[in-house]
Amino acid sequence: MNTQDLIGYVAAALTTLSFVPQALLTMRTRDVSGISLGMYSAFTAGVALWLAYGVVRDDWPIIIANGVTLALAATILVMKIALERAGAAGPRHEAQKRKDTPSE
Repeated sequence: MNTQDLIGYVAAALTTLSFVPQALLTMRTRDVSGISLGMYSAFTAGVALWLAYGVVRDDWPIIIANGVTLALAATILVMKIALERAGAAGPRHEAQKRKDTPSE
């Protein structure tokens, strides 16, 4: 492995692993209220394009990092859409429901 590949693998590991705690927290709490649908949609599309770029270049650090990140980002994006449609996107939505419900 040359120095360029080593730098790529370390960068890929750090950026991808830094994403894991947020993804796990979101999956555990199912709270997507603080996640922007527009931002996550653009982010997920961008990661998919980086993955395609890595495949075209046959660049394994880019392929591995973006493959893992795409799986995590897509999971959160799907949760965001599904939970908002179900009306269960987290604490903010519960607070808003209480606010919108007339008090007795």
